[in-house]
Amino acid sequence: MTSPTSPAATSTPGDGDDARVSHLPSTLREQIAQLPKVVLHDHLDGGLRPATIVELAAEAGHELPTTDPDALGTWFVEAATSGDLPRYLETFDHTIAVMQTADHLRRVARESVLDLAADGVVYAEQRWAPEQHLAGGLTLQETVDAVREGLAEGVAEAAKDGRTIWVGQLVTAMRHADRWEEIADLALANRVEGALADSPGAVVGFDIAGAELGFPPDRYPAIWATLDDAGFPVTIHAGEADGVDSISQAVHLGRAARVGHGVRIVEDIAFDPSGDRDEDAEPLATLGRVATWVRDRQVPLELCPTSNLQTGAAASIAEHPITRLLELEFAVTVNTDNRLQSGTSMTREMTLLVAEAGWTLDDLYEVTVTAAWNAFVHHDERRRLVEDLIAPKYAEIEGAQV
Repeated sequence: MTSPTSPAATSTPGDGDDARVSHLPSTLREQIAQLPKVVLHDHLDGGLRPATIVELAAEAGHELPTTDPDALGTWFVEAATSGDLPRYLETFDHTIAVMQTADHLRRVARESVLDLAADGVVYAEQRWAPEQHLAGGLTLQETVDAVREGLAEGVAEAAKDGRTIWVGQLVTAMRHADRWEEIADLALANRVEGALADSPGAVVGFDIAGAELGFPPDRYPAIWATLDDAGFPVTIHAGEADGVDSISQAVHLGRAARVGHGVRIVEDIAFDPSGDRDEDAEPLATLGRVATWVRDRQVPLELCPTSNLQTGAAASIAEHPITRLLELEFAVTVNTDNRLQSGTSMTREMTLLVAEAGWTLDDLYEVTVTAAWNAFVHHDERRRLVEDLIAPKYAEIEGAQV
């Protein structure tokens, strides 16, 4: 990894992207676009196409800020980047409002797969909260069924276009609500049996999301033992809006196999203020107890650079903690979080890390393989992801660079 470039302006995601990456050779940008990608942290209700929102809102009788798809896409990004929490939350009011029928859920799920596949994603976990999609009269089970059908349709359609992608659901409970146990039971009742490749769209794990501060995992401690006893994978949003204690509860009480975001783990790391590095070019740093636990056990961090900028975790991609965490050998993964609100994609996230934080193709390979080996599927499927879908393409592209 080379030294980061100087911080670039990041006022609104998407704005000025061409200028931000223009110093990269066009062939390198094209190669990054072609790389196979793995996304573990991507919200279904944060990845809708603006044109689809316009169509579905008209059917649902829901009023939008604008019915021009381009202007609506811009509105979502600007609202999410405004620093105004009510305005940010309003963006999800609009997406969730148009996801209240089985047909609408199926369409959104199908299109999410097609958009991810077109971006080069070969494995994705789509997280969403069924309890937020009952206003149209659906039951919790009916929402899960609709999303599963849509994801499966997307996988099949992508295959017809020559794109292989495996997709599973992460069923999420909202932290501020009181349905954690019910949603955990729902996830268990719909868990994938056998290989995900043979059951596209099946539920592969459980998550809690929403207001992190004030709603820690110990609010309903019994569910974590239930999920653990059932051998069911868990990821928990932690270390985004709350700090190190939140991460500690996620990995200890919640028994989380991965941490959703986790960017604030840096608060438990004391970096040498001189910026000096050791003989292996790693930053000199002293890790606290939680950071040591997370690194020693290689608990994956589902980091989302652009989204983290919007929530104030860093001032720029160049300054984002993801680079130092990668250098310190944490289990780092790169993710999109909410593609609509962040105006982003996996290709964009990776390209900006190369352009502004000095990442190399080797770095991108490392985080992609880390994500693949920590996917919520069986070991043999993880091996197939790495050996059949990721490594050969990287070797082909890196060979072309030589």
